Amino acid sequence: MGEILCIKARKPGCCGCCSEREGPQHHQEPQHVEVESTLELTGLNKVPHSVTSFPSPWFHTLQVERSRKKSRRSNSDPFQERKFMERHQWRRGLPFGTATSYLHLEKLCEGSYSTVYKGISRINGQLVALKVISLETEEGVPVTAIREASLLKHLKHANIVVLHDIFQTTETLTFVFEYMHTDLAQYMAQHPGGLHPHNVMIFMFQLLRGLTYIHNQLILHRDLKPPNLLISCLGELKLADFGLARAKSIPSHTYSCEVVTLWYRPPDVLLGATDYSSELDIWSAGCIFVEMLQGQPLFPGVSGALEQLQKIWTILGVPSEGTWPGLSKLPNYKPERIVSSRPQRLRMICDRLGRVPGAEDLASRMLKTFPRERVSAQDALVHNFFSPLPAQLHQLPDAQSLFTVPGVRLQPEICDIFVPHQKHHPQASSSKFW
Repeated sequence: MGEILCIKARKPGCCGCCSEREGPQHHQEPQHVEVESTLELTGLNKVPHSVTSFPSPWFHTLQVERSRKKSRRSNSDPFQERKFMERHQWRRGLPFGTATSYLHLEKLCEGSYSTVYKGISRINGQLVALKVISLETEEGVPVTAIREASLLKHLKHANIVVLHDIFQTTETLTFVFEYMHTDLAQYMAQHPGGLHPHNVMIFMFQLLRGLTYIHNQLILHRDLKPPNLLISCLGELKLADFGLARAKSIPSHTYSCEVVTLWYRPPDVLLGATDYSSELDIWSAGCIFVEMLQGQPLFPGVSGALEQLQKIWTILGVPSEGTWPGLSKLPNYKPERIVSSRPQRLRMICDRLGRVPGAEDLASRMLKTFPRERVSAQDALVHNFFSPLPAQLHQLPDAQSLFTVPGVRLQPEICDIFVPHQKHHPQASSSKFW
């Protein structure tokens, strides 16, 4: 998922979308996307996804822009008002796959290779996120963009971000995503000190539900972290940024060990393993699980892989050939650089894990140093940590949201209860994020 919000710069290893780079965006006439025919990217334009109606509370953004436009108009041009209204009119006859079908409202973030805008579809009036990718003349379409488009085109799940459309100009390639109001990193920043256990349960269930779906499709995300988990105003969580994702169609295939942001990278990958599978994503999800409950990262390494490994060994203990068969054969395994330590109970490091029934056990099953011992996403969904949730959640169709089940909703966070005015603080506005 190359990832989404400006707050990604707060943590190391952010996606390419959020590294600093400035550059003007030029709007050209759209043309056909020139990529490998096997990806059939243009086919996405022919089958529009079903979308929800334009939520009226967000219409204020259009009103603000309209007021700004009014202030610039001259009374000597009576046709300017008509031109402006025509520009913002929703036209159901407009086609998918063209730049004129979308209106840019505001820039959300800018990175080395892409810029994300909040926008509106002129086809149906729905808010969208426009990820504009700069195209280099020599390099053409970035491989991460091709990979993300080809995967998302075939992934249809309530907990996977929806790619609505793709169009290209001479200098840019634009992905049109559904608009999401915030992400998990921003949500946790707005609610410091750890989230409500019930909300953690709902978020974690959706994360594992999305992982179960892509793992059953033999797809690895390979870059799970809070900024890549988008959240709607209802609390729907969706996996996003599939730029590093890979389809693991051949079990013996090897991959790069330079994946996953450092804080969420498993020890086997830190040690140079390249034959990993779905357990890679499980480790990252386990780190996110503890971070949601505790309110801070579990393994916040700074200097590099060696320090990150030492932080892991300090809590989980140093493994050996007896506990981890094949450990000594990993490329980056250097026992002389390892400081010996014994494993600790996670609740001794993260006290909130001990207060929530089943939380410590689930986290421990996900954060096994030996990859093959980690619980699968499908098995984690039936862990007793989720027993308070309605049983019908396990029978939902892939495309159906958890929040369609009666009684499923988020609880107010502690800081919202005791400091309710912060919910309306300008800096806490979620309309800046997707």
